[in-house]
Amino acid sequence: MASVLVVEDDQFVRSALIRHLTEASHTVRSVGTALEALREVAHFRFDLVILDLGLPDLDGSEALKMLRGITDVPVIVATARDDETEIVRLLNDGADDYLTKPFSVEHLSARMAAVLRRARSAGDAPPPRVLQVGGLSIDPLRRQAHLDGTELDLTRREFDLLAFLAGRPGVVVPRKELLAEVWQQSYGDDQTIDVHLSWLRRKLGETAARPRYLHTLRGVGVKLEPPR
Repeated sequence: MASVLVVEDDQFVRSALIRHLTEASHTVRSVGTALEALREVAHFRFDLVILDLGLPDLDGSEALKMLRGITDVPVIVATARDDETEIVRLLNDGADDYLTKPFSVEHLSARMAAVLRRARSAGDAPPPRVLQVGGLSIDPLRRQAHLDGTELDLTRREFDLLAFLAGRPGVVVPRKELLAEVWQQSYGDDQTIDVHLSWLRRKLGETAARPRYLHTLRGVGVKLEPPR
């Protein structure tokens, strides 16, 4: 079980989250402001932070940036905002996952389990080698990717997806395997993969209609291979 910090100013939502997490045998601390959250992570070790964006003292996105400045603890953002641009910004700022309010406790549990599995498996893994596919260079240890010598600005999930495909160059990876290995989910919506592939293609300077590295085989899966 995990040590969880809940950052939520709505007392009703906060109490419901604490009750659910405690019943699931997690250790829970909770605060209602961003500044309290920063003090908590500075003094205690957590396995996961659930961060509401609508905080009274500081916008949650700014709180996320400040958290990332002092800790690499996994963060799941809880937000009522479903705008794609906002979600991309949150992922770029260091969120590991997000939930759009209102959400069920079952949905929260599934997302928590996936994030915690990724964090724990990353901690146990041996130092990986640098991956090279054409002009792409991916360093899993430093979590850096370069295209033709220029560093790519990738979200965590974009990097995980690219690194996983780069470890199997030229191999068509089924979508179910991507969900299981990259998202740590046994089920899910194909749209999740499509959205991240679309974001990744933009940063690689390509499109689905004119691919260079990322190739989608309809009904089969995705492969990464160097341009011919």
